[in-house]
Amino acid sequence: MPVPATPTPMPLVLVANAQEWVSRSLESVLRPAGYAVLKAYTWADALEGARRGTADVIVLDSALPGTDVLAVCRALRVDPAITPSTPILLTMPGPLTRAQVLDALRAGASGVWGQPLDTEELLLRLEGHVRAKLDADGARDGGLLDPRTGLYNVRGLERRARELAAQADRRDASLACVVLAAHTDGSALVESLARALRGAARVADTVGRLGPREFAVLAPDTDGDGAVKLFRRLSGALVGLGARVRGRGPMPPLGLRGGYDARSGFRTTALDPAVLLGRALHALRAVEDAGSDEGTISPFVGRPTPQ
Repeated sequence: MPVPATPTPMPLVLVANAQEWVSRSLESVLRPAGYAVLKAYTWADALEGARRGTADVIVLDSALPGTDVLAVCRALRVDPAITPSTPILLTMPGPLTRAQVLDALRAGASGVWGQPLDTEELLLRLEGHVRAKLDADGARDGGLLDPRTGLYNVRGLERRARELAAQADRRDASLACVVLAAHTDGSALVESLARALRGAARVADTVGRLGPREFAVLAPDTDGDGAVKLFRRLSGALVGLGARVRGRGPMPPLGLRGGYDARSGFRTTALDPAVLLGRALHALRAVEDAGSDEGTISPFVGRPTPQ
């Protein structure tokens, strides 16, 4: 007899809201749309439920008693029991101001909604968040993601380099790889650095982690000049990162330095696109060995000339 197919589990949404009627209202919208719902009424219950590692989406209300919802969001984002790909959505009373939205995003929220809640928009955005989360989980299970940051690991970057190079060849375009490293307390800020790089990169770019403090960005349709501009833009987005994360006064700069390689025509030259990663990393090492100033980036050449 044929073995019956295992049913696909419904995505689980953790709804953390002190108001029972609000939780029930959200549940009445989510369940018909194919979601399971787990309810929490305090920040402690929300943290405990989230740390079980089963929630696909976390919805936090700003009126949770006993704490600041942004603090809870930040705590969840650095909690090792919660994957970086888990979307965290915040709900707040009344129309939102720009400052509220920016504060929520800086705290690690994937989205924020004011009142009245547009349930149709919520479901549409939720579908996209869940799809991305499940895709990331699948990649992680397949050994393509770095478990600490949720970015691609070396294996994932190599696969993406080959995929992007194939697309570039079809368009007769170039593909660049920029590798950068932080030299000031990089290990303590690695998760925040990873999030900042992901947020600063273009949608088409692929961000990954090459080592304890080394990150790589694969940039389609980007030549050498574009790679330098990309590094400058990423560096600018990371200015003051340490101080923002630690909540302290002035801190030493991150000491970002970089290396890059940009190529085209991979098929005609029979060049494995994954080589870009090693070449860009080699260029970074040359910059470091030369004791170059912070903010220096060099191309992969026989004797790199800092720019």
